[in-house]
Amino acid sequence: MRRASPITSSVLSRTLATVYDGGAATNIHPRFLLVALFSSSRTNDSYTRHRWFSTVLRSFSKSSGQAVSIGLAGALASIVTAASVYAKEPPPAELMPKDVVLYQYEACPFCNKVKAFLDYYDIPYTVVEVNPINKKEIKWSDYKKVPILMVDGQQLVDSSAIIDKLGEKILLEKKIDSVADEDEETKWRRWVDNHLVHVLSPNIYRNTSEALESFDYITSNGNFSFTEKITVKYAGAAAMYFVSKNLKKKYNISDERAALYEAAETWVDALNGRNYLGGSKPNLADLAVFGVLRPIRHLRSGRDMVEHTRIGEWYSRMERVVGESSRIKS
Repeated sequence: MRRASPITSSVLSRTLATVYDGGAATNIHPRFLLVALFSSSRTNDSYTRHRWFSTVLRSFSKSSGQAVSIGLAGALASIVTAASVYAKEPPPAELMPKDVVLYQYEACPFCNKVKAFLDYYDIPYTVVEVNPINKKEIKWSDYKKVPILMVDGQQLVDSSAIIDKLGEKILLEKKIDSVADEDEETKWRRWVDNHLVHVLSPNIYRNTSEALESFDYITSNGNFSFTEKITVKYAGAAAMYFVSKNLKKKYNISDERAALYEAAETWVDALNGRNYLGGSKPNLADLAVFGVLRPIRHLRSGRDMVEHTRIGEWYSRMERVVGESSRIKS
């Protein structure tokens, strides 16, 4: 039998001992395999808007005189209403951080949770993509996991703590409407960290084809050398296929797809007919669920989830309200 190449052996041995965001993944902890789990994609909202306006204009062309005037007034009212419903919530200029840097893995669910918060509140930020094998980009920090968020020189760590601390700095207008509302938001944020994220890995590595699909994205978007990309894609996919089986046992998951669908339906039930858990606009729990699901949305597991559960409408609303990323392109 041919021995594994030194590069492959080195990469795998280096990656079989890590955790991210304060949570252990399994007894086998692949460094780049469990933190760079998911694909990230979003719909082209500008195309949707263009198509909507085209439909309105075509309706005007078929009308005459008074009908056109009434239609135009209605269209303008709709635009104002839509802008109100789907407006972002940037903090006041005097509270806006001047320098925000996110150290991340592009596909890490906890990193994406932080990005959903930054994007929704329209906080400009730059990204440093960390190499999950050597982590040289965060050697300066005593905290050796991601995400790390630097805010005007202050280091914030752990995704939920990052959001809490940053929220305290910039969301002075955020008020607790009731103890029940606060308890509900906190309950579901914890549900994301303690349950939802653990359902995702067994799904995206459910079989070899889905594992390769996931690692094709990871290697295309992660911070890897050419040699590392080749090694990670194939060796990583193979390793994570078997690791996912251990994850199923650890979290008592018998059917990974059923568990994913159940989680999605549980979240929709929690909405209880509301557009968002926060009511007329998203709260931190909405942003947390959206953030961790966004990377898998266009993988096979995410497509199946939207097709077989009721979560699609809420997810589409979240895409629109979060809008374009506030990330500063380097």
